[in-house]
Amino acid sequence: MTLATWLAVVGICILGAMSPGPSLAVVLRQTLSGGRKNGSVAALCHGLGVGLYALLSIIGLAAVITTSPKAFNFLQWGGALYLAGLGVQGLLARRRAANGLAAVPTTASAARDGFLVVFLNPKIALFFLALFSQVVGLETSFAAKLGYALTAMVIDGSWYLLVARLFSHPRWLACLQRQAVWLERLFGVILLGLAGRLVLAMLV
Repeated sequence: MTLATWLAVVGICILGAMSPGPSLAVVLRQTLSGGRKNGSVAALCHGLGVGLYALLSIIGLAAVITTSPKAFNFLQWGGALYLAGLGVQGLLARRRAANGLAAVPTTASAARDGFLVVFLNPKIALFFLALFSQVVGLETSFAAKLGYALTAMVIDGSWYLLVARLFSHPRWLACLQRQAVWLERLFGVILLGLAGRLVLAMLV
């Protein structure tokens, strides 16, 4: 692993982590409803999922997933259904929130959502296959491969920890919670929209 190659991986992973999508919506939703602790747990578990996918991609298991139509379709449908379920669950929770009956999510649910939003998205495997096919060869040592996977994990986890920290600041959080109904509704629409886009992509 050369410094130039590692820096290229760092730059691409940063751009990938910062791209808005279902992961950002999930971390923000956990932060808004459960505070900094839940947001941080979701961020860390999301980073763990990214690191796992990166390592699987490097050692070739992700190639098996993406070249098997049944496995790939299973993960795609699972991801779409999971995102849709989160969106519907959020919409129902918002109605209860308006009546003052909403329950604060647990750290276990934050960990689950943070990890599964990665695990049920096979496009992350494709992203890492495309990335690491440019930098990993037969001569690449296992230590270097592990280093690339850890790099992806740390960058992703750090980005979403920053998101959770910024949006859980008392001033920010108080403002967000005053608009909780509308923000939860927005997150629900985003998650359902992303799920719908996944379904349309699979059907076309």
